Amino acid sequence: MRDPYEVLGVPRGASAAAIKSAYRKLAKKHHPDSNTNDPKSAARFSEINSANEIIGDEDKRKQFDRGEIDAEGKPRFQGFPGGGARGRAGGPGGGFETHTFRSGGGPGGGGFEDILNSMFGGAARGQRPGGGKGFEFDTGGIGLDLDLSVAMTVSLEESVKGAEKRVRLPTGKELNVKIPAGVAAGQQIRVKGQGETAQGHPPGDLLITVSIAPHPFFKIDGSDLRLELPITLYEAVLGAKIRVPTLGGAVEFPIPKNTSSGRTFRLKGKGLPKAGGTGDLFVTTRIILPDGNDAELEALMQKWRDGHPYNPRSDFG
Repeated sequence: MRDPYEVLGVPRGASAAAIKSAYRKLAKKHHPDSNTNDPKSAARFSEINSANEIIGDEDKRKQFDRGEIDAEGKPRFQGFPGGGARGRAGGPGGGFETHTFRSGGGPGGGGFEDILNSMFGGAARGQRPGGGKGFEFDTGGIGLDLDLSVAMTVSLEESVKGAEKRVRLPTGKELNVKIPAGVAAGQQIRVKGQGETAQGHPPGDLLITVSIAPHPFFKIDGSDLRLELPITLYEAVLGAKIRVPTLGGAVEFPIPKNTSSGRTFRLKGKGLPKAGGTGDLFVTTRIILPDGNDAELEALMQKWRDGHPYNPRSDFG
Protein backbone atom coordinates (compact mmCIF):
# COMPACT_ATOMS: atom_id res chain seq x y z
CA MET A 1 0.00 0.00 0.00
CA ARG A 2 1.14 3.56 -0.72
CA ASP A 3 2.13 6.03 1.97
CA PRO A 4 -1.12 6.99 3.77
CA TYR A 5 -0.20 10.68 3.67
CA GLU A 6 0.17 10.40 -0.09
CA VAL A 7 -3.13 8.52 -0.41
CA LEU A 8 -5.06 11.25 1.44
CA GLY A 9 -3.02 14.04 -0.17
CA VAL A 10 -1.93 15.70 3.06
CA PRO A 11 1.57 16.65 4.33
CA ARG A 12 3.14 14.77 7.25
CA GLY A 13 2.63 17.78 9.51
CA ALA A 14 -1.10 18.02 8.74
CA SER A 15 -3.47 18.54 11.65
CA ALA A 16 -6.00 15.90 12.68
CA ALA A 17 -8.79 18.15 11.37
CA ALA A 18 -7.09 18.47 7.95
CA ILE A 19 -6.70 14.69 7.73
CA LYS A 20 -10.34 14.14 8.65
CA SER A 21 -11.49 16.70 6.07
CA ALA A 22 -9.33 15.17 3.32
CA TYR A 23 -10.62 11.68 4.17
CA ARG A 24 -14.27 12.74 4.03
CA LYS A 25 -13.86 14.47 0.66
CA LEU A 26 -12.04 11.54 -0.93
CA ALA A 27 -14.38 8.93 0.57
CA LYS A 28 -17.40 10.79 -0.78
CA LYS A 29 -15.79 11.22 -4.21
CA HIS A 30 -14.70 7.59 -4.61
CA HIS A 31 -17.54 5.78 -2.80
CA PRO A 32 -18.60 2.75 -4.92
CA ASP A 33 -22.28 3.79 -4.75
CA SER A 34 -21.36 7.01 -6.57
CA ASN A 35 -19.10 5.29 -9.11
CA THR A 36 -21.05 2.25 -10.24
CA ASN A 37 -19.46 2.38 -13.71
CA ASP A 38 -15.89 2.54 -12.39
CA PRO A 39 -14.57 -0.94 -11.45
CA LYS A 40 -11.55 0.62 -9.74
CA SER A 41 -13.56 2.77 -7.34
CA ALA A 42 -13.93 -0.01 -4.74
CA ALA A 43 -10.16 -0.55 -4.58
CA ARG A 44 -9.53 3.19 -4.35
CA PHE A 45 -12.19 3.54 -1.64
CA SER A 46 -10.61 0.69 0.32
CA GLU A 47 -7.17 2.31 0.01
CA ILE A 48 -8.56 5.61 1.33
CA ASN A 49 -10.15 3.85 4.31
CA SER A 50 -6.94 1.98 5.08
CA ALA A 51 -4.91 5.20 4.97
CA ASN A 52 -7.34 6.90 7.33
CA GLU A 53 -7.16 3.89 9.64
CA ILE A 54 -3.43 4.64 10.08
CA ILE A 55 -3.04 8.44 10.18
CA GLY A 56 -6.59 9.21 11.26
CA ASP A 57 -5.87 7.44 14.55
CA GLU A 58 -3.57 9.43 16.86
CA ASP A 59 -1.73 6.42 18.31
CA LYS A 60 -1.28 4.58 15.00
CA ARG A 61 -0.13 7.79 13.33
CA LYS A 62 2.63 8.20 15.93
CA GLN A 63 3.66 4.56 15.45
CA PHE A 64 3.79 5.03 11.68
CA ASP A 65 5.78 8.26 11.93
CA ARG A 66 8.28 6.52 14.23
CA GLY A 67 8.60 3.67 11.72
CA GLU A 68 7.15 1.08 14.11
CA ILE A 69 4.37 0.03 11.72
CA ASP A 70 4.07 0.10 7.95
CA ALA A 71 1.39 1.61 5.71
CA GLU A 72 -0.86 -1.40 6.37
CA GLY A 73 -0.53 -1.14 10.14
CA LYS A 74 1.74 -4.18 10.41
CA PRO A 75 4.76 -4.10 12.75
CA ARG A 76 8.00 -3.51 10.92
CA PHE A 77 10.55 -6.31 11.28
CA GLN A 78 13.32 -5.13 13.60
CA GLY A 79 15.62 -8.12 13.22
CA PHE A 80 16.42 -10.79 15.78
CA PRO A 81 17.89 -9.62 19.09
CA GLY A 82 21.66 -9.58 19.00
CA GLY A 83 21.72 -10.65 15.36
CA GLY A 84 21.57 -14.28 16.47
CA ALA A 85 20.27 -17.38 14.78
CA ARG A 86 16.74 -17.75 13.53
CA GLY A 87 15.39 -19.91 16.35
CA ARG A 88 12.52 -18.23 18.19
CA ALA A 89 10.48 -18.79 21.29
CA GLY A 90 6.97 -19.90 20.62
CA GLY A 91 4.72 -17.88 22.90
CA PRO A 92 4.41 -18.39 26.63
CA GLY A 93 6.58 -21.30 27.68
CA GLY A 94 8.35 -21.13 24.33
CA GLY A 95 9.69 -23.86 22.07
CA PHE A 96 13.05 -24.22 20.39
CA GLU A 97 14.24 -25.45 17.05
CA THR A 98 16.52 -28.50 17.00
CA HIS A 99 20.20 -27.74 16.44
CA THR A 100 23.00 -30.28 15.88
CA PHE A 101 26.49 -29.75 17.24
CA ARG A 102 29.24 -31.90 15.79
CA SER A 103 32.79 -32.31 17.14
CA GLY A 104 35.87 -32.38 14.99
CA GLY A 105 36.91 -35.82 16.34
CA GLY A 106 40.37 -37.17 15.66
CA PRO A 107 43.04 -38.54 17.97
CA GLY A 108 43.30 -36.72 21.23
CA GLY A 109 40.59 -34.27 20.27
CA GLY A 110 37.85 -34.11 22.89
CA GLY A 111 34.46 -33.29 21.38
CA PHE A 112 31.37 -31.50 22.64
CA GLU A 113 29.69 -34.78 23.51
CA ASP A 114 32.77 -35.81 25.52
CA ILE A 115 32.25 -32.78 27.73
CA LEU A 116 28.60 -33.77 28.22
CA ASN A 117 29.60 -37.36 28.97
CA SER A 118 31.94 -36.17 31.67
CA MET A 119 29.18 -33.99 33.14
CA PHE A 120 26.41 -36.59 33.07
CA GLY A 121 28.47 -39.76 33.36
CA GLY A 122 27.16 -41.44 30.27
CA ALA A 123 26.33 -41.13 26.63
CA ALA A 124 24.88 -37.82 25.60
CA ARG A 125 21.22 -37.88 24.68
CA GLY A 126 20.81 -38.42 20.99
CA GLN A 127 24.34 -39.79 20.50
CA ARG A 128 24.46 -42.09 17.55
CA PRO A 129 24.90 -45.81 18.23
CA GLY A 130 28.44 -46.97 17.69
CA GLY A 131 30.11 -43.94 19.20
CA GLY A 132 29.32 -41.50 16.42
CA LYS A 133 30.38 -37.93 17.02
CA GLY A 134 26.99 -36.20 16.90
CA PHE A 135 24.81 -34.60 19.55
CA GLU A 136 21.31 -33.21 19.19
CA PHE A 137 19.15 -31.17 21.48
CA ASP A 138 15.74 -32.81 21.69
CA THR A 139 12.65 -30.64 21.99
CA GLY A 140 11.37 -33.13 24.53
CA GLY A 141 7.83 -32.87 23.21
CA ILE A 142 7.69 -29.07 23.40
CA GLY A 143 5.82 -27.86 20.31
CA LEU A 144 6.99 -24.99 18.14
CA ASP A 145 4.71 -22.03 17.64
CA LEU A 146 4.78 -21.74 13.86
CA ASP A 147 1.63 -19.67 13.47
CA LEU A 148 1.87 -16.20 11.93
CA SER A 149 -0.43 -13.36 12.95
CA VAL A 150 -1.29 -10.34 10.80
CA ALA A 151 -3.91 -7.58 10.93
CA MET A 152 -6.15 -6.66 8.02
CA THR A 153 -8.51 -3.71 7.58
CA VAL A 154 -11.56 -4.09 5.34
CA SER A 155 -14.24 -1.62 4.36
CA LEU A 156 -17.75 -1.93 5.77
CA GLU A 157 -19.02 -3.02 2.35
CA GLU A 158 -16.33 -5.73 2.12
CA SER A 159 -17.21 -7.02 5.58
CA VAL A 160 -20.85 -7.43 4.54
CA LYS A 161 -20.42 -8.80 1.01
CA GLY A 162 -17.09 -10.58 1.39
CA ALA A 163 -13.99 -9.90 -0.68
CA GLU A 164 -10.68 -11.25 -1.85
CA LYS A 165 -7.76 -9.31 -0.35
CA ARG A 166 -4.02 -9.56 -0.82
CA VAL A 167 -2.05 -9.86 2.39
CA ARG A 168 1.68 -9.55 2.95
CA LEU A 169 3.17 -11.86 5.58
CA PRO A 170 6.03 -10.91 7.93
CA THR A 171 8.15 -13.32 5.89
CA GLY A 172 7.65 -11.15 2.79
CA LYS A 173 5.39 -13.65 1.08
CA GLU A 174 2.12 -12.36 -0.40
CA LEU A 175 -1.06 -14.31 -0.99
CA ASN A 176 -4.71 -13.72 -1.79
CA VAL A 177 -7.15 -14.43 1.03
CA LYS A 178 -10.92 -14.73 0.79
CA ILE A 179 -12.72 -12.66 3.41
CA PRO A 180 -16.08 -14.31 4.11
CA ALA A 181 -19.31 -12.31 3.92
CA GLY A 182 -20.54 -11.15 7.31
CA VAL A 183 -17.12 -10.97 8.98
CA ALA A 184 -17.14 -8.85 12.16
CA ALA A 185 -14.56 -6.52 13.66
CA GLY A 186 -12.11 -8.45 15.85
CA GLN A 187 -12.93 -11.77 14.19
CA GLN A 188 -9.94 -13.99 13.39
CA ILE A 189 -9.63 -15.90 10.13
CA ARG A 190 -7.38 -18.98 10.08
CA VAL A 191 -5.66 -19.97 6.85
CA LYS A 192 -4.29 -23.50 7.23
CA GLY A 193 -0.68 -24.27 6.42
CA GLN A 194 0.40 -20.71 5.59
CA GLY A 195 2.48 -20.10 8.70
CA GLU A 196 6.16 -20.79 9.28
CA THR A 197 7.83 -24.15 8.72
CA ALA A 198 10.36 -26.19 10.67
CA GLN A 199 11.85 -29.58 9.85
CA GLY A 200 9.93 -32.40 11.46
CA HIS A 201 6.89 -30.26 12.26
CA PRO A 202 3.69 -29.56 10.33
CA PRO A 203 3.51 -25.98 8.97
CA GLY A 204 1.80 -23.41 11.13
CA ASP A 205 -1.30 -21.43 10.20
CA LEU A 206 -1.86 -17.82 9.22
CA LEU A 207 -4.12 -15.97 11.68
CA ILE A 208 -5.73 -12.81 10.28
CA THR A 209 -7.41 -10.42 12.72
CA VAL A 210 -9.96 -8.28 10.92
CA SER A 211 -10.80 -4.66 11.67
CA ILE A 212 -13.40 -2.56 9.85
CA ALA A 213 -12.39 0.86 8.57
CA PRO A 214 -14.47 3.88 9.65
CA HIS A 215 -17.20 4.61 7.10
CA PRO A 216 -17.79 8.16 5.85
CA PHE A 217 -21.57 7.88 6.42
CA PHE A 218 -22.46 4.95 8.68
CA LYS A 219 -21.63 4.12 12.27
CA ILE A 220 -21.90 0.51 13.44
CA ASP A 221 -24.10 -0.20 16.46
CA GLY A 222 -24.13 -3.97 16.91
CA SER A 223 -26.04 -5.31 13.91
CA ASP A 224 -27.62 -1.89 13.31
CA LEU A 225 -26.27 1.09 11.41
CA ARG A 226 -26.69 4.76 12.26
CA LEU A 227 -26.64 7.65 9.81
CA GLU A 228 -26.84 11.41 10.34
CA LEU A 229 -28.90 12.87 7.48
CA PRO A 230 -28.41 16.57 6.63
CA ILE A 231 -31.64 18.29 5.60
CA THR A 232 -32.48 21.89 4.68
CA LEU A 233 -34.66 24.20 6.74
CA TYR A 234 -37.41 24.17 4.11
CA GLU A 235 -37.32 20.34 3.89
CA ALA A 236 -37.78 20.19 7.65
CA VAL A 237 -40.74 22.60 7.57
CA LEU A 238 -42.47 21.52 4.36
CA GLY A 239 -41.47 17.85 4.26
CA ALA A 240 -39.69 16.16 1.36
CA LYS A 241 -38.70 12.88 -0.28
CA ILE A 242 -34.96 12.44 0.22
CA ARG A 243 -32.54 9.86 -1.17
CA VAL A 244 -30.92 8.10 1.78
CA PRO A 245 -27.77 5.97 1.30
CA THR A 246 -27.86 2.34 2.45
CA LEU A 247 -25.39 -0.51 2.01
CA GLY A 248 -27.59 -1.88 -0.76
CA GLY A 249 -27.90 1.44 -2.61
CA ALA A 250 -29.75 4.71 -2.08
CA VAL A 251 -33.50 4.62 -1.32
CA GLU A 252 -36.14 7.37 -1.26
CA PHE A 253 -37.39 8.19 2.20
CA PRO A 254 -40.25 10.60 3.05
CA ILE A 255 -39.42 13.27 5.62
CA PRO A 256 -42.71 14.46 7.16
CA LYS A 257 -43.60 18.13 7.66
CA ASN A 258 -42.32 19.90 10.77
CA THR A 259 -39.44 17.47 11.32
CA SER A 260 -37.11 18.70 14.06
CA SER A 261 -33.36 18.31 13.95
CA GLY A 262 -32.40 15.16 15.87
CA ARG A 263 -35.54 13.21 15.01
CA THR A 264 -34.69 9.55 14.32
CA PHE A 265 -36.35 7.25 11.80
CA ARG A 266 -35.87 3.50 11.39
CA LEU A 267 -35.40 1.75 8.05
CA LYS A 268 -36.05 -1.91 8.80
CA GLY A 269 -33.71 -4.50 7.37
CA LYS A 270 -31.15 -1.99 6.10
CA GLY A 271 -28.49 -2.78 8.69
CA LEU A 272 -25.94 -5.59 8.98
CA PRO A 273 -26.55 -9.35 8.68
CA LYS A 274 -27.20 -11.12 11.97
CA ALA A 275 -28.37 -14.52 13.14
CA GLY A 276 -31.92 -14.98 11.91
CA GLY A 277 -32.15 -11.78 9.88
CA THR A 278 -30.74 -8.30 9.31
CA GLY A 279 -30.34 -5.27 11.54
CA ASP A 280 -31.89 -1.87 10.91
CA LEU A 281 -30.67 1.53 9.75
CA PHE A 282 -31.45 4.43 12.10
CA VAL A 283 -31.51 7.81 10.37
CA THR A 284 -31.22 10.98 12.47
CA THR A 285 -32.01 14.32 10.83
CA ARG A 286 -29.73 17.34 11.16
CA ILE A 287 -31.02 20.69 9.91
CA ILE A 288 -28.25 22.51 8.06
CA LEU A 289 -28.50 26.23 7.32
CA PRO A 290 -26.94 27.69 4.16
CA ASP A 291 -23.37 28.99 4.36
CA GLY A 292 -22.87 32.72 4.82
CA ASN A 293 -25.34 35.43 5.76
CA ASP A 294 -28.66 35.54 3.93
CA ALA A 295 -30.45 38.85 4.50
CA GLU A 296 -33.71 37.59 3.01
CA LEU A 297 -33.75 34.54 5.28
CA GLU A 298 -32.94 36.68 8.32
CA ALA A 299 -35.79 39.08 7.50
CA LEU A 300 -38.19 36.16 7.07
CA MET A 301 -37.16 34.65 10.41
CA GLN A 302 -37.49 37.99 12.23
CA LYS A 303 -41.00 38.43 10.87
CA TRP A 304 -41.91 34.86 11.72
CA ARG A 305 -40.40 35.21 15.23
CA ASP A 306 -42.44 38.32 15.97
CA GLY A 307 -45.67 36.68 14.83
CA HIS A 308 -45.10 33.15 16.15
CA PRO A 309 -42.96 33.21 19.28
CA TYR A 310 -42.29 29.90 21.09
CA ASN A 311 -39.73 28.55 23.54
CA PRO A 312 -38.49 24.95 23.05
CA ARG A 313 -36.45 25.30 26.25
CA SER A 314 -39.32 26.11 28.60
CA ASP A 315 -38.68 22.92 30.60
CA PHE A 316 -35.21 24.15 31.54
CA GLY A 317 -36.71 26.69 33.96
